[in-house]
Amino acid sequence: MTQTRQLFGTDGIRGVAEEFPLTRDGVYWIGRALGHDLVRANAQARVVIGQDTRVSSQWIADRFLQGLASVGVETRSAGVITTPGVAFLARSQRFDAGAVISASHNPWTDNGIKIFSGNGYKLPDARELAIEKEIFALLQADAVPPPDSTPEISSLPGEESLRQAYVSWLASSVSSDLSRLRVAVDCANGAATAEAPELFRALKINTAFLHSAPDGQNINETCGALHPEIVARYVYESFVENQGRFDVGVTFDGDADRALFCDVHGRVVNGDAVLLLAARDMQARGALANATVVATTMSNMGLELALKRSGIRMLRANVGDKYVLEEMQRVGATLGGEQSGHILFRDGEATTGDGLLTALRVLEIMVRTGKPLADLVGDLKVFPQTIRNVRVRKKIPFAQIPAVQAAIAAAERELDGNGRVVVRYSGTEALARVMIEAESKEQMDRVAESVVGAIRSALGA
Repeated sequence: MTQTRQLFGTDGIRGVAEEFPLTRDGVYWIGRALGHDLVRANAQARVVIGQDTRVSSQWIADRFLQGLASVGVETRSAGVITTPGVAFLARSQRFDAGAVISASHNPWTDNGIKIFSGNGYKLPDARELAIEKEIFALLQADAVPPPDSTPEISSLPGEESLRQAYVSWLASSVSSDLSRLRVAVDCANGAATAEAPELFRALKINTAFLHSAPDGQNINETCGALHPEIVARYVYESFVENQGRFDVGVTFDGDADRALFCDVHGRVVNGDAVLLLAARDMQARGALANATVVATTMSNMGLELALKRSGIRMLRANVGDKYVLEEMQRVGATLGGEQSGHILFRDGEATTGDGLLTALRVLEIMVRTGKPLADLVGDLKVFPQTIRNVRVRKKIPFAQIPAVQAAIAAAERELDGNGRVVVRYSGTEALARVMIEAESKEQMDRVAESVVGAIRSALGA
């Protein structure tokens, strides 16, 4: 029987800063456990660390460094950098692992620890479970960690040369002249503020930056990929007032591993639409291996139908970009991603979703084709879809709750193959997520309410 991880979710360890496991002692033991895992394979193990702009990120990073150093791991810090930036550095500079202190799109009060192997990929579940066991063993031993003093290597400001290596790699991936484009970029007051301005300047892109003044508590606050309507409204108002000031809007999440877009009319373009335009471009260039795209259970049926019209097969993986990647590797696909904006390009050197890289790819496609973003995705007919979140007390398997199972079965009977029901737990929060697609909004809302009601009655917090 497969053991369930208790600390690691779909995207590392995540929780409220100063609460277990992200207490000062807990973070130390997490660092020490990872260090033990690494030195077993290499006594001279090296780790690169980065962080986002949350007020808690520095002390968590510093304490984590203490845990690593306690078992002899050599560490270097890139300071504030995107999550994919750390993945790139881990792989390209031959570190044994990379760690990112970030809670991605979560509120500033949360934080997390994401870990990459030396090859730039997120750790497999089995390895995360092994590290968890060591963390709990350390806790149960009632060992006393050293005082929370300043480590010899502080995580901030970090090494500029490490950040520069990442920006240079991104810039070198572009083969088109992007200087004619006018772009509005929302940095979510997060990690993108450290690299996006320099990257866009290097490529001579005419750019206006929004929400690029982090104060430790404003990350993701009414901005960024959680609120793509903000940059969309900005671009649309500029279009109306200035007769087309911008060609496109881009918005990142807190750690910039995903990106969403908007066209000049202020319409949001999500990850499904990005997969469609990227798949067609890669297919035309002979870069779409096996004419296959890997999406997730949350991707809209409209994407599947649009890809099919272009002769492209779509497979579905579990939610979480690590699971998309696993399926891509299994079938040999070079493109995959999530509706939320995590896009994985495996026709180059990237090993994880990268919002900055995704933005550059979309801009290049616009330049190569000479088409505005709206035209590139104009034939994507989206089924009405809703995602409802229900806060729960416990994550009991839905199969063990007869009332929930009955509600799901009734919903599927009503949709009769012309829609979808996906019910799952969040991998990072105490939430049940209910996704419904249907042919009409009325049917969608009715079906969603019945399933949500059953979950709320059984498990609601």
